[in-house]
Amino acid sequence: MKLLIATTNEGKVREYRHLLRDVPFELVTVVDLGITDKPEEIGHTLEENASLKARFYTEKTGIPVLADDTGLEIDAVGGEPGIYARRWPGHEATDQELIDYALKRLEGVPDEKRTARFRAVVAIAKDRQDIRLFDGIMEGYIATSAHYPIVAGYPYRSLLSLTLGGKVLSEFTVEELEDMHRKLAVDKAFPFLLEISQEM
Repeated sequence: MKLLIATTNEGKVREYRHLLRDVPFELVTVVDLGITDKPEEIGHTLEENASLKARFYTEKTGIPVLADDTGLEIDAVGGEPGIYARRWPGHEATDQELIDYALKRLEGVPDEKRTARFRAVVAIAKDRQDIRLFDGIMEGYIATSAHYPIVAGYPYRSLLSLTLGGKVLSEFTVEELEDMHRKLAVDKAFPFLLEISQEM
């Protein structure tokens, strides 16, 4: 029994393989299945984007799908970048460009006002009609400088710390981050995944 992890982000695939290690599915990716096309993310919310990705891939493959959309919300800049985390500067930016842009936008903002959070919405598609949404939120602060090396595909993890002045996310292993936003969402999704596995 297969569950498709609907992402081409290798870092995210590794994370989901860890988070879903106890589910009774064979985890496959779009690369494993040779899928090269992808849906256009035209939603206005994380929920809409996660849902359309899950629906697209379950229609294409006929198997259950896990898709997600994740956003960073920085309070000092009105909740930006939100769903535009990768395109915040106005184009599809590199990891380093995103780090530089975030730090520039927060120049002069005092430490205690640099509050931010990661929000993850995980969509599980049993089929095209039955899609459930699960969310996870992790609060923190944007550091005044980036911590290197950058985790490829996760630029903001070099900036977000869980406590004021504490270590940033990129300095932790997946196993150490028990309150990771994506893990919190997957934990909520686990009963539905078990339900699907028992019906198939």
